[in-house]
Amino acid sequence: MTPSPKSPPERSPAPGKLLQRWGLTWAGWRDNRRGEWWLLAQLLLIAAHLLPPWPAPGAWGYAWPLPVAIGGVALFLVGLGLALQGFLNLGPSLTPLPEPMPGAALVTSGAYGRCRHPLYQAVLLCSLGVTLALGSLLHLALLLALAGVLGGKARREERALAAVHPTYAAYRAATPAIIPRLPWLDWRTL
Repeated sequence: MTPSPKSPPERSPAPGKLLQRWGLTWAGWRDNRRGEWWLLAQLLLIAAHLLPPWPAPGAWGYAWPLPVAIGGVALFLVGLGLALQGFLNLGPSLTPLPEPMPGAALVTSGAYGRCRHPLYQAVLLCSLGVTLALGSLLHLALLLALAGVLGGKARREERALAAVHPTYAAYRAATPAIIPRLPWLDWRTL
């Protein structure tokens, strides 16, 4: 008995093809045609979270409370879990740019039933977790800057989604943006 031929395993697209599918181009990085500068700011702020805490928590003469640090680690892990859920729910509609993928479906279930931008929510939870774990004013400033960038990026993304998906206005009215009831991060009434 001969074994049946196996179909080749599915391969992820090569990094260059994936970047091309997302619409990332050198021209776009130069002129921000698809919101590349929002992405760049987001990536730089996320990378800056690797900096050491400043000032060091003990610099003020007291030890950073261990339960707060442990809570920060727990929030970071919850944020990673929420990010995974958002990635999986978005599927082929995923793009790092604030412009929707051409022809992509509007995803409004799963993590996207909880909020319109669960990946941004997950990034902010991870940032808050790092801030609490380290007890760092620098990381608190990074969290606030990240909230500003993600709020602006989400607004640009929503203008593009509303232009492509006629049902987006009703979804926007019924679902929190990033963090419910925080004015910069939830603009359902605007």
